[in-house]
Amino acid sequence: MPKFFDDAFSTEQPMLTGENARHIGFSLRMRPKEQLTICSCGINYECEISEITSDVIYLNILSSASCCQEPTISVTLFQALPKADKLEQIIQKSVELGVTEIVPVLTRRCISRMSAGDFQKKLPRLQRIAQSAAQQSGRDIIPVVAPLHTLEMAAERMADFDVPVVLYESEGGISFSEVPADAKSYGLCIGSEGGFDPQEIAYLQSKGVQAVWLGKRILRCETAPLTALSVLMYRTGNLN
Repeated sequence: MPKFFDDAFSTEQPMLTGENARHIGFSLRMRPKEQLTICSCGINYECEISEITSDVIYLNILSSASCCQEPTISVTLFQALPKADKLEQIIQKSVELGVTEIVPVLTRRCISRMSAGDFQKKLPRLQRIAQSAAQQSGRDIIPVVAPLHTLEMAAERMADFDVPVVLYESEGGISFSEVPADAKSYGLCIGSEGGFDPQEIAYLQSKGVQAVWLGKRILRCETAPLTALSVLMYRTGNLN
């Protein structure tokens, strides 16, 4: 059943307008009597379409229930900036896997070197990708794609998490299987195509970020976050 997000949804006058209405009427070509779900302010409303106009979808509410599709943990992905197509893929798949927020980070070995201002222009498109993935996968929230961060900004934010980790393939870290599975919030930092400079790892470690590794094989920057998220969701009981 298609799912849409609208925090302005009214139970007294149940309807959808704007982009949601256009998507339902023109892209999905839905018709009256078909059903959909509206997620609004922590409540899922199961609805039936009663009427479709050029810019409004009128609905009948069939039932409602508290949202219950979210993981029991909060995971923020600090992703060193890869090439644009890879970032879009990472956003889409990490949202499907349950990430709470994606924070792009500019590090020394990033091949993509756009400025914070240039990245800001791309942010609406990246947020739309996150929203689409959230709707497709039945999420109860739309994960946020944050503005571009420096490594220093990312390290400062990672201090707020119960478990802040950085994936690093060299010696000196611990296995990802040793990361605590009983925490509530995780900050996961992953490199771009060029990985991390050793000085960057040392800096993160000085800020309390634990270096971890996923095994003997070196994973691509678009594979590593999805693997780490899958392992973390499984170990915390969110893939059962």
